Amino acid sequence: MKIGFIGGGALTEAVVKGIAEKFIESKNIFVSDHKQKRCDEFSQRYKINAAVGVDSFIDEVDSLIIAVKPKDAITAINEVKEKVKSNAIIISVVAGLKIKNIEENFKTQTVVRVMPNVAISVGEGMSAYSIGRVNNSDDLKFVSNLWSALGRSVEVDEKMMDAVTGLSGSGSAYAFLMIDALSDGAVAAGLPRAKAIELAAQTLLGAAKMILISGEHPDVLRDKVTSPAGTTIEGLRILEKCGVRSALIEAVLAATDKSKSL
Repeated sequence: MKIGFIGGGALTEAVVKGIAEKFIESKNIFVSDHKQKRCDEFSQRYKINAAVGVDSFIDEVDSLIIAVKPKDAITAINEVKEKVKSNAIIISVVAGLKIKNIEENFKTQTVVRVMPNVAISVGEGMSAYSIGRVNNSDDLKFVSNLWSALGRSVEVDEKMMDAVTGLSGSGSAYAFLMIDALSDGAVAAGLPRAKAIELAAQTLLGAAKMILISGEHPDVLRDKVTSPAGTTIEGLRILEKCGVRSALIEAVLAATDKSKSL
């Protein structure tokens, strides 16, 4: 299987970092970016094929991932739609780009829309995908295996993709903010910065893993660590008083609305 990318941004690098030599041999990974310097970085870091323009690989790849900014998507599609294999798998990670708009340009290919997040670069990503035209079960299996190899993946109806973007697509940034804020609090309480960040990050990681492994509702697990008149309930009281829960809800909704407008 040969896989190509249009766009050499952070998301492409996260995918490449996650799959090179682990899921696909580096020699079978191709990246196109408009800057030669960026192409050189890909080649040197991951030992893959990277070039300005797509002509060196577009007619060879079995799967093509479109990973450009929304404003550049139509231009990128027009550049490759007549050159890519008729039975290739077309995967779009472009926010707001609907399956019907992709299928209008790729008449025979399997078409899939995916919303991953940046944690795919460390094998802990959360990717949601929506299925358009599928030529065979092997194509669908490849898509599922590819994104599962980078963490977890789940199939959703395309109408839910904007909400996915607002939650898991943007959610890593919310988590980074929370870790930074928690470590600030710990520093204010006397802990050194490095230890505070490590404690905060591992705490969020552990809490998330407990939910995924146990399958229990977050409220149930929260109650298990909240003793009457203890330290945790005092902290939770302040979070509720300051509207942290509401702020997170509004952040997801605002990001969802922005995704719809793209």
